[in-house]
Amino acid sequence: MQAIFAHKALLPGGWADAVRIEIADGRFASVKAGAETDAADEVVDCAIPGLGNSHSHAFQRALAGHAEERSPEGRDNFWSWRERMYELASLMSADRLRAVARQAYVEMLSAGYTSVAEFHYLHRDPAGGGDDAMFQALGGAAADSGIRITYVPVLYERAGFDRDGPEGWQSLFEISIDEFLERHDRAAAEAGGLVSVGIGAHSIRAVSQDSLASIAERAGPIHIHIAEQRREVDQSLAHYHRRPVRWLLENIGVDENWCLVHATHMDPDEIDALAKTAAVVSLCPSTEANLGDGLFPLAEFLNAGGRIAIGSDSHITINPFEELRWLEYGQRLASQSRNVATVRDAHAGRELFERAVAGGTQACGHAPAGLMAGANADLVCLYGDDPMLLGHGDASRLDALVFAGYRLPIERVLVGGEWCVVDGEHVERDAARAEFAEAVGGIANEWNLDG
Repeated sequence: MQAIFAHKALLPGGWADAVRIEIADGRFASVKAGAETDAADEVVDCAIPGLGNSHSHAFQRALAGHAEERSPEGRDNFWSWRERMYELASLMSADRLRAVARQAYVEMLSAGYTSVAEFHYLHRDPAGGGDDAMFQALGGAAADSGIRITYVPVLYERAGFDRDGPEGWQSLFEISIDEFLERHDRAAAEAGGLVSVGIGAHSIRAVSQDSLASIAERAGPIHIHIAEQRREVDQSLAHYHRRPVRWLLENIGVDENWCLVHATHMDPDEIDALAKTAAVVSLCPSTEANLGDGLFPLAEFLNAGGRIAIGSDSHITINPFEELRWLEYGQRLASQSRNVATVRDAHAGRELFERAVAGGTQACGHAPAGLMAGANADLVCLYGDDPMLLGHGDASRLDALVFAGYRLPIERVLVGGEWCVVDGEHVERDAARAEFAEAVGGIANEWNLDG
């Protein structure tokens, strides 16, 4: 049996000293505080739970930094960015997807994410691969990097509420509900080890009510974009006579299996009603800021008992602690106050981190959460003598980790009992970079990424 001895570890009940963690079959077999170390134990300074990345479009890692030029019209928004993203999607073959996703996953692990929910709607390989080529590319990238992945195939049927089908580039994503469910079932049958399978709908504007009902019948986590943009809210009101979140709650049975991505634009009634469902909301502050989405009503949702997770979404940055920092900072700027997220704990860093651990576990379909017996053997080890953490005790250690914007003090990362990051570097860093360089170089030869 593998064992890790941590001088300090964050357990579900709080920080503890001298924690011995035994691992068997990829899970924590026992977690004991105040323990003695054994000669065969691997000794670390400080152990914390790994975080679940609740929303990822891995292929968009190749777009980061390539959509920041003002358009000739000077009217840049989410919808103009989307056209740029569609162009990239048209060049994303299965081979390129595997390389780009591998780089994104290596970066996630190096930053403290140990699992990812991959929200995937690129069902067709432009290079002519088989029906499951894109799923296999993502599974291969996860295996190459060592990350725990929840594959979330996503249905995309139409261009909008009043459209019968896709338009333009969207044909890359379109798939019938029957074919979609067949592919989902094949993926679920192949899952195992570090791969699990959820299911998703792109949005209520892109998927019919009947298809949403069919998706909701499947087991596992159910993910959907919702109310990200005011335009979507306006169109939903015009078509369904309901705001998006309200319509979903009234027409589809939302419960703790659901992960609503963004949910940025809700009214007070929607906030309270959604919180009562125990569904988790995936918040992606860096992407939401980059796209000009707006600010999520965090204080109201948390005070209503809502659950949150964080995701890197378009991968404009891949750092869970930066996501948490800017989640809080956006609220501070809007409210002209501080420590907005402190609903359960006096320390914003600890509350945000612990909510993200629980919410990310829920969004990815993994339970229980945290360093406890029965949980997945995923953890992050910190350098205890890093300047970021020096001078901090149990009360403020997570505040420093979230709010001090320095280089992350991550020494090692464990997933399923295997070390993916050692001495601050991913064990496959160089190989991943080489394949990523080849993939984005090929894309650049076919498309001028710099406009």
